[in-house]
Amino acid sequence: QVLLVESGGGLVQAGDSLRLSCAASERTFSSYAMGWFRQAPGKEREFVATISKAGGTTYSGDSVKGRFTISRDNAKNTVALQMNSLKPEDTAVYYCAARRGMTSTKRDDYDYWGQGTQVTVSS
Repeated sequence: QVLLVESGGGLVQAGDSLRLSCAASERTFSSYAMGWFRQAPGKEREFVATISKAGGTTYSGDSVKGRFTISRDNAKNTVALQMNSLKPEDTAVYYCAARRGMTSTKRDDYDYWGQGTQVTVSS
C-alpha cells in the first residue's frame, strides 16, 4: 500500500505560479511511475503529467504543455508539479497517483491515489 499526500494547493490569480508537492510513504518509491491528474466540478478526471521511475521521461497533457513541469526526488520520496502562467480553466482538484511500471496517461492504469489538493485560479 502506497500512501500519497498532496500539498501546495490554494487560491491564486491568473498568471501566477504554484507548486504542488506529493509525498509518498513507500520506501521503494523509485519503483513507481508517478502522475498528476485533475478534476474540475462536473468533469472527468483529466491527465496532467507523468514521470518515469528514474525521472528521465516526462509527458504532459496538451492543455498544460509549456506551462506545467513534473519532477521527482527519489531520495525524498516526493513528486512535484510546477505550474506557471495559471489560467482560470486550470481550477480543479489535483491528484497525485502512482503505478508500477512505465509512465501512463491513462487514469485507470494507476494503482494508488492521493486525496487531492484544491487549486483555484481567479481571473
